[in-house]
Amino acid sequence: MPHLEVRALHKQFAGKPPTTAIDQLDFSIEEGEFVVLLGPSGCGKTTTLRCLAGLETADAGHISLGGRTWFDSSQRVALPPEKRNIGMVFQSYALWPHMSVRKNIGYPLRSRRKNGPEAAQWIEEAAALVNCEELLDRYPAQLSGGQQQRVSLARSLVSRPDMILFDEPLSNLDAKLRDDVRAQLHELHTRLGFTAVFVTHDQAEALALADRVAVMRAGRFEQIGDPFEVFERPATEYVADFIGLSNRLPAERVDGGIRVSGVEVTGHVPAPVDVGAFVLRIRPEDMLLAPDRAGLPGLTTVTAEVIDTVYGGRHVDVYLYVGDLRVRARVDGSAVVWSRGLAAGERVVIGFEPEHAKAYGTDESSRLLADRGLVTAKD
Repeated sequence: MPHLEVRALHKQFAGKPPTTAIDQLDFSIEEGEFVVLLGPSGCGKTTTLRCLAGLETADAGHISLGGRTWFDSSQRVALPPEKRNIGMVFQSYALWPHMSVRKNIGYPLRSRRKNGPEAAQWIEEAAALVNCEELLDRYPAQLSGGQQQRVSLARSLVSRPDMILFDEPLSNLDAKLRDDVRAQLHELHTRLGFTAVFVTHDQAEALALADRVAVMRAGRFEQIGDPFEVFERPATEYVADFIGLSNRLPAERVDGGIRVSGVEVTGHVPAPVDVGAFVLRIRPEDMLLAPDRAGLPGLTTVTAEVIDTVYGGRHVDVYLYVGDLRVRARVDGSAVVWSRGLAAGERVVIGFEPEHAKAYGTDESSRLLADRGLVTAKD
């Protein structure tokens, strides 16, 4: 039996017209599983989290955890947040400024009327889990952003909840600190095995933390699977774009060959032979550049015109036109020095391994086309 079970969850916000935030959502989570809801602003991920927490009341559906019903519209059951035995980590830390770290961490225990030596021990243990024992007698204003987030995490753990909910908890941290806290959170989950639902718009966070990633769109799951599956085989163009295959190349078969924006493609493409028009999705990191095709032997190639180059240290982002399509290639390694010298208007050749491109249909669903091997575009 799943630990968390959500069935036909539906939530609308009033307006003209009303906005559907969650659209008949079904999913389940096993005990100890870390599930990440990934998607852009407005896709419904935070509303889903708030319905799990009891901070929002869904219009319809069912939520249960460990066999205990938290919400059921047909039975008119809606447990308040304080009766759901959850921990929650917010984006804004949400620490009481007038309370010490010790009292902030212990707040969930006091709200459950748990005091005395056992509560004090649980506070010490929660602080130790996130390495903030030395901060217990300080106040939030005396802490860095990373320290405040660790305190927030300790507060979510202290009451030993059935599930922890994370609402974009790392987005307020600077890049290096975000990576550090993310690694610490992954280690903590590996060690403790708590059940978690984590909301983010950052694909790197999702891939690093999740047992399963659920990519959301308009209140539904566009794809749900383990990080490797979602990264390597995005089910739709929407997922592909969000997971990093940001270069979109509409292609068509013309006179026995394949063209992208009127530019001829040579080599192989991962598209069935019976499809006349399709869309290729490619990651910037998988695009290689060279002055001519001789520099990219064995790759699928297309000519392009340089728009601009942006130096990034160990890589260079090169923006290019393929016909009238704008694409980006991220160049690293030995080609960095050469690519830094590229000038606007210069002609180059883009190359990629055909296995690194994904082909999608042009209909409304934009589903990943069945993999039936590679097709020659032109020799």
